[in-house]
Formats: sequence, C-alpha cells, structure tokens
Amino acid sequence: MQKKRLLKLALKLLPQLALWTVFANAGAQQVQPVIMEYRNKADGKFTIVNNTLEPMAVVLEPKSFSISPDGRGTFTNLDPIIHVQLSTMSVKLQPLQSYTVFYKADAESYPAWFTIYSTFSAARPGASISVRVQLPHTVYLYQGKPISKDEVHIVNARYSTTTHKLVCDLLNTGRSLTRVQEVRTSGAHTEPVTLAGFPLLPGSLRTIEVSWKGKEPPTAMSIAFDRFTLRPPFVVEADPPIGKSSTASVSQTNDVAPLPAGK
Repeated sequence: MQKKRLLKLALKLLPQLALWTVFANAGAQQVQPVIMEYRNKADGKFTIVNNTLEPMAVVLEPKSFSISPDGRGTFTNLDPIIHVQLSTMSVKLQPLQSYTVFYKADAESYPAWFTIYSTFSAARPGASISVRVQLPHTVYLYQGKPISKDEVHIVNARYSTTTHKLVCDLLNTGRSLTRVQEVRTSGAHTEPVTLAGFPLLPGSLRTIEVSWKGKEPPTAMSIAFDRFTLRPPFVVEADPPIGKSSTASVSQTNDVAPLPAGK
C-alpha cells in the first residue's frame, strides 16, 4: 500500500519536476539583444525566445532604474517623462518559439534610460508550480552632444598590497549620459586585466575595483570612453611597520582634471 502511494505521488510530481528541470537549463528563456543605445528617440525591436518544451506566457513592462556606485540597479515605475510604445504588452510563446517585439520611445528631456522587463511564466493548463523568470532589454537614449572630458573625474584611486585590489571612484559631474568602453590595468610580468564597459549616468558615481594577481603592484590604469581615455595616477598603499608610513604614488599622464570644489 505504501509503495502504491509513493508511486502515485511520483507520477503526480513528474510534470512539475520536468518543468523545474526545463527552467534550470541555461538559456531556457532569452531576450536578444540585452542593450540598445539611441541618439534621442528610439525605434527598435528585440526578440523574446522560449527554448523550453513548455508553453510560456510573457508579460512586458517598461521600468525606470537607477544604478548604485557598486553597479546594482534599483527599478521603479516608469518615469512619466519617458514615453514608451510597445507593439504588444503580452504574448504566449509555444515551445521553442521566438517572437519579435517592436517599440518606440522618446522623452521630454534627454538623456533618458529605461528597461523593458519580459516576465516568463508557465502557460500550461493545470500547472501547480508558478515559476517566473524576468529578463531585461535596456534602452539608453543619449543627449545630442557627447559628454566632455572635463565632466568626468577620478578620485580616491589607490592600490592595496594587502587586498591586491586597485580601487577608484569615477564621478560624472555633468548632465550627460556616457558609457565606459573598457577598463584596463597593466603591470610588469603580469597579464593585463580588462573589465567590461558600463554606463555612467548623469551626476552619478561608480566604483571600479580591479583584482590584481601580479606579485608587484600594477603600473598603469586606463579608462576608455568613446572619444577620450583617462589614465589616472594612483597611490600604492601597504601595511607599514609600526610608526612608519608606506604609501607611494604611481604617476602617469594625468588626463583627469582635479575635482571641482563642492562636487
């Protein structure tokens, strides 16, 4: 009797376990591309993909967001000054089906940015487990004039021989949106370390942290933008003997203007 009950329970759970397995597969749902950039107005599209063997219901919702200094996003209701028109607000995807969503967007002032979230959930009738996956398509609407070099400043650049990390704060003091293309750190007898790019929102601060594997401190750091590159000097900090200071400066071509007073 006990075996029959266990068998019935296992048979009952099989569809649900299969659904969980499908969701666990890497790339089960996709949004392509993840990021798009436009000058002022946007007239774009993205594709939502269901790579599972189950039908999926997808609900679309534009969201505004901010980015903390450590790169974490905080999402809120869409800012009323941003206007987004979607070709659909929801769609049902059959197994292994993809669907293209078209959109238009503008704003009352630029720059502006937002994310269109696609929320996937199982659409199979009778599914007792509700699993939801949210995937973003992020849109940046740039201002007409690119950011100028004197609007971006690097402060508190330092390398710790204790943690083997090079850390600096990147500050955008202007009203322009820009994107860091690449962060590159190099030194003697060590492979350079390259970090992927990221957006730098107007009036925002972003902390850059590079883990360094070399025995000696790095000797150079460069932060590349679309139209210019910053090569900041940084301080090497070590744990000094008691009563002594152990701080050295690594000098480079200083492409960074001093931080304006009050910023």
